[in-house]
Amino acid sequence: MKTQVCIIGAGPAGLLLGHLLRAEGIHCVLLERRTPEYVLGRIRAGVLEQITVSLMARLGLDARLKAEGLPHDGFNLADGERLIRIDIAELTGGKHVVVYGQTELTRDLMDAREERGLEVIYEAENVALHDVEGDAPFVTFTKDGAEQRVDARFIAGCDGFHGPSRKAIPASVGMEYEREYPFGWLGILADVPPCNHELIYANHRRGFALASMRSETRSRYYIDVPLTEKLEDWPDERIWDELAIRLGPEAGSHITRGPSFEKSIAPLRSYVFAPMRHGSLLLCGDAAHIVPPTGAKGLNLAASDVHYASEALVGFFRAQDAGGIAAYSDKALARVWKSERFSWSLTKLMHRFPEDGPFERAMQVAELDYIASSRAAQTSIAENYVGLPV
Repeated sequence: MKTQVCIIGAGPAGLLLGHLLRAEGIHCVLLERRTPEYVLGRIRAGVLEQITVSLMARLGLDARLKAEGLPHDGFNLADGERLIRIDIAELTGGKHVVVYGQTELTRDLMDAREERGLEVIYEAENVALHDVEGDAPFVTFTKDGAEQRVDARFIAGCDGFHGPSRKAIPASVGMEYEREYPFGWLGILADVPPCNHELIYANHRRGFALASMRSETRSRYYIDVPLTEKLEDWPDERIWDELAIRLGPEAGSHITRGPSFEKSIAPLRSYVFAPMRHGSLLLCGDAAHIVPPTGAKGLNLAASDVHYASEALVGFFRAQDAGGIAAYSDKALARVWKSERFSWSLTKLMHRFPEDGPFERAMQVAELDYIASSRAAQTSIAENYVGLPV
């Protein structure tokens, strides 16, 4: 089959890019290794920056987001004893974030694919990219035991960290930047009301904790644990007890306990691959970069990549302008590195690293004291948290 753009991966980044291209009359085909049910079953973040919200609005796919999303004008940093509120609306001229689960956003994009004429081939196995250096790349894959081929003018790799797209760029061309963290986030999802109407990032002597939510009746909590920990050693009650301590007395006293229906340990990593374009291949989202979940940048960075990629592709096909394609990597990476810096700095501030001693702890205390008393420091955090301009 032939298409203008072949998109590898039908998670939120791939679907969002596909819808934006179809809205401009550009034909594309999406290849997804998993089933639709598997894609929807992945539990991910749920704090949306304005770029993500605005793209859904531009597509006219934001009805549920507007009805069910929770606008947040601020969030909190905790040091075990107090809450330091960052008033992002007041500090950024009225901007805010919206709490809306990535699963729900993906569902909205999936539900609209047939009506919008977006072709998605699920359970496409053994995906391989060919001739990406030239003007006639193609993709081969296996479906129901038969090998198939898609010829395209461009390929967009939206297939995550472990997908084949990034691997199609020669090692002599690409550069990897990576920082692996010595802990993971143990997360639980439970149908209980959140302990606070805004998110809380907590730094406690026993470790990090995050109080988050998916709705007014569904809560998402995290604690950091060594990577050697096993889920079976963390029954629900032990997690609730630990959260009550780490979040501090004010938030801990408002925790509503209940059975979890999802529990997992996710390792933390900072990772950037450059360049994000090679020939006719553009990388978007986790295929090019990973951020620690501290700061909620993963999905939003993917959305800004998609914004830049869609503008570049539309310019190429509608105006025969290749300038956007040439500039895509530099433009996307400029925002990626700023978000990586914010996520890294917030991770360093709110977590206890095994190698840290009394000096490092004193620096964290001093930084939190400075943030609590400095409007300038709070403004910097608010600007980054709500999302830098695209």
